[in-house]
Formats: sequence, structure tokens, C-alpha cells
Amino acid sequence: MARIIGGISTSHIPAIGGAIANNLQQDPYWKPFFDGYPPVRKWLDEMQPDVAVVIYNDHGLNFFLNKMPTFAIGAAAEYQNADEGWGLKTLPPFPGDPQFSWHLIESLVNDEFDMTICQEMTVDHGFVVPLQLLWGDKKTLPVRTVPLEVNTVQHPLPSPARCYKLGKALGKAIESYPEDIKVVVLGTGGLSHQLDGKRAGFINKKFDLMCMEKIVSEPEALARYSIHDLVENAGTQGPEFIQWLIMRGALTGNVRKVHSNYHIPISNTGAGLLLLENAA
Repeated sequence: MARIIGGISTSHIPAIGGAIANNLQQDPYWKPFFDGYPPVRKWLDEMQPDVAVVIYNDHGLNFFLNKMPTFAIGAAAEYQNADEGWGLKTLPPFPGDPQFSWHLIESLVNDEFDMTICQEMTVDHGFVVPLQLLWGDKKTLPVRTVPLEVNTVQHPLPSPARCYKLGKALGKAIESYPEDIKVVVLGTGGLSHQLDGKRAGFINKKFDLMCMEKIVSEPEALARYSIHDLVENAGTQGPEFIQWLIMRGALTGNVRKVHSNYHIPISNTGAGLLLLENAA
């Protein structure tokens, strides 16, 4: 049977991809951010997951305001990266796992989550940057991927409670897969940030750190927030935190925090990193 070995949450802002492309990891501005990742990469090297389910939000590359699914999932053999206007280098396709994807899709639909099923899917920095941060030191990506896209752009957005329930259904789906594979679940985005309007540049460190603490031991408390609560406390783009809740909901065992890091400012974003191990 498939086994979820852990969950990782990380920021995915495009400026990170630019810093990687320009080898700025040791630059004083970037070093405190990048210094958080070696312990997570070490853990991944030790655990050797086979598949990464990447929970992210699309930024207009694959979906736009005229067609915006609430939840979409990939079922392709590979996922093409494409130019999304940030000047980031386009990377080679990312390997998929259609058989595993279809198992997840069937299980999630049976649990009454109406997924948009994508047998072709382009992926943007929300998907790509986390993979660069976690496996960018490898010549080839050592995991197969399943992109799970969440609408955090066009209101109405799915509630934190709904996303936490989706995470639980995802965990159930993964662990019912009959093959002996190890799966890591990535929740990306956030934390607090606002890119426009009167509160442009808004960061709420106190709220961010509270979320990083409670998501480990009290995720149900965070799931009681509304989208309006997240916007008020974490800025217009703060609702990306619902993707962390999906990751946390998927963890089915006794959760242990292995590593965390928080740094500001990174492109006007509270940048959080959290590694949770999913014990049996």
C-alpha cells in the first residue's frame, strides 16, 4: 500500500526562481531564506519519496478568470513548464504518474469532491519553485509529480474548512493506492502578503507564526477561519494558506515537526517553511 511519509509547506513566489537562476543563494538578502532548506533536502534524501503531490495555485498560465476551477488535478504523463511573464527560465517537463493520478481522482470524486481533470496541464512558478527549492541540486527530478491546483484568485474561494476536508480525502485516497510507494505532500504559497491596494506590502508576522504553530497540533482551529478572516489577517493573497491546510489534512498519522523556518522580507511576503513527518 502507498504510504504518506510527510508533508512540506513552502512559499512559491517567482522571485525565488529568479534568485536560483542567478545563483543568489548566498546573497545577504536571500541567504536567511535559502539557509532554511538544507535540513529538508537532507530529510528527502534519507526518505526517498517516489511521488510528490504538489498543492498550488495557478497564476494565469493554465487557468484564468474566464475559466477558474475550484479544484483541478493533473492526470498526465508529464507537465510542461511555460513562460508566465516573470522572465524565469523555462524548465524541462516534470514527470507525472497517470495511474496514481487516476486512482486519486476516482477516490476524491467518490468522496464528493468534483475535481477538474486535466490530461494536459501547464505548470507555473506555484508548482515549479517548490520543486526547485527541494530538489534543485539534482540533475533530474527524483520524484514523479501530481499537481493539485486550488483557486485562490477568483472569488468565491473554497473555505479553509472545505480545504482541510479535501486534505483528509486526499490522504485517504493516497493510502488506499495498492502499490508500495512513498508519497510526500507539498502545500505551497503564502504566508501573509498583499500585492496591491492600500495595504500593499502588508505582512503579519505574528499571525504567520501562529499559523505555523497551530497547523502542527491544532489544524481544526485554523480550519474554522473564513476566507475573509484570512484576507483581514494575512492580506489579499493570504488565502493561499488554504493549500497548507490541504497538506496538513492529508497527513493521517502522528505528526511530528522536523524543521521550520520563517523569514521576511522576501518580495513582500512572509516566507514560511515547515517539514512534518507522518509517523504510523
